[in-house]
Amino acid sequence: MTPVLDCSLSQSTAEQSSTLLIGGRWCSGSDGRCFVVEDPASGYPVCEAVDASPGDAIAALDAADAAQADWARAAPRDRAEILRRAFDLLTADAGAFASIITQETGKPLSEARGEVAYAAEFLRWFSEEAVRVHGRYQAAPDGKLRHLISRKPVGPCLLVTPWNFPLAMVARKIAPAVAAGCTMVVKPSELTPATAARFAALMTEAGLPAGVLNLVSTIRAEAAIAALLADPRLRKLSFTGSTRVGRLLLAATATNVQRSSLELGGNAPFIVFEDADLDAAIEGALHAKLRNAGQACTAANRFLVHEAIADEFVSRLGHAFAEIAAGDRGDMIGPLISEGARAHVHALVNDARARGARLIAGGELPEGPGYFYPPTLLAEVAPGSRLLDEEIFGPVAPVQRFACEAEAVTAANATPYGLAAYAYTADLDRALRLHDELDVGMLGINSGLVSDPAAPFGGVKHSGLGREGGTEGIEEYVSVRYAAIGRDGRQARGLLPPLEVAA
Repeated sequence: MTPVLDCSLSQSTAEQSSTLLIGGRWCSGSDGRCFVVEDPASGYPVCEAVDASPGDAIAALDAADAAQADWARAAPRDRAEILRRAFDLLTADAGAFASIITQETGKPLSEARGEVAYAAEFLRWFSEEAVRVHGRYQAAPDGKLRHLISRKPVGPCLLVTPWNFPLAMVARKIAPAVAAGCTMVVKPSELTPATAARFAALMTEAGLPAGVLNLVSTIRAEAAIAALLADPRLRKLSFTGSTRVGRLLLAATATNVQRSSLELGGNAPFIVFEDADLDAAIEGALHAKLRNAGQACTAANRFLVHEAIADEFVSRLGHAFAEIAAGDRGDMIGPLISEGARAHVHALVNDARARGARLIAGGELPEGPGYFYPPTLLAEVAPGSRLLDEEIFGPVAPVQRFACEAEAVTAANATPYGLAAYAYTADLDRALRLHDELDVGMLGINSGLVSDPAAPFGGVKHSGLGREGGTEGIEEYVSVRYAAIGRDGRQARGLLPPLEVAA
């Protein structure tokens, strides 16, 4: 079966099936159930996808477990070449992938193309890292033993990916698993199954052996994931999604003590100091806030602006937001993913306004099809407003003022989340202090972008565990093993004191 949409750029919708990949075979689910995927820009159906049962999920794990031993023995160079071929195939097929992403998420085609390029870089990066999983050999301090330390694949993995970056997040998890020698069961978001299916087909075309990558789409995610985590053959969970769900999954991994990496929610502060280049700060704010219509865990959630420049910053950012809403800056912003998501964002805006926030731009529900929400700017946002504490996941920027650096740092850290932060300043010493004092996993200094396949992506506190990308990314998929080796039999016997014979 063909597991993908007919994604020519002229075709905006299609009634086709996205199927399951189990043991190298594209197949329908065991109980014949399907679900409909819709385009959030129109609300119309895009495709129909197979709804995997918990039994299908276990069948996928059966295939992954059966393939694990041979795949772990595969030469690192062979795994690297598969990833490099996948990079070339994805780059060549970028237009088709971008079209599918746009149909499933509603994001502008230009933004979808950017996601494809970002996803491809994970394949290229980990193709290079596959041959650099190092160990070491050393003498024990007392000279009596030799230590052999190595890294081995952790084993079959469950990779659970979100809808907001349906290709990049799949590639960011699959690439290091392939590089490390792990097999996997991939559970993509039920909102974006066709993107994941197309990518799984690409990995097969690149030469990935049957059973290494298994794909199960489902709207019965809780039951399918529970069945997998209850199986001791599964050795690792990698999840990107909400903190609420992440906590539940982390608790479920305790029974079988499975390795876990969790990339969860964020509440990123965007701090603008009085010495900042305002042109750069405004442009950075647009990218950090409006990328994917604000539907990103790294999106700027709170804007902290020094009181000396706050009025000018608000005026200029409000003007830019108005230009985007009018379409004067191109096709920069797409819809939110669902009507429920839009209702949540609008409720946060109304809550802030009810507490005295001043509306500068946006804030009103637009007419027409789809789940669009205008870029919205709020000034004088009062403490206690929900959007200061909750992840907005929409194109809404609340602004607060601060008087000094210490006040800004305190406000930035006043959250249980710690994924990303942004700061604009011309003071290098201040930038280094912020690196030390802000309690986040990633910090953008004079940049509204922190994501890079060559850098470790992840947070602290309630924003998760582990890192994806960078040289650290592959460490999540390997376990460290150690052997103590005696130099010869005489020395080994000398390690233990003589036995005392009882009188």
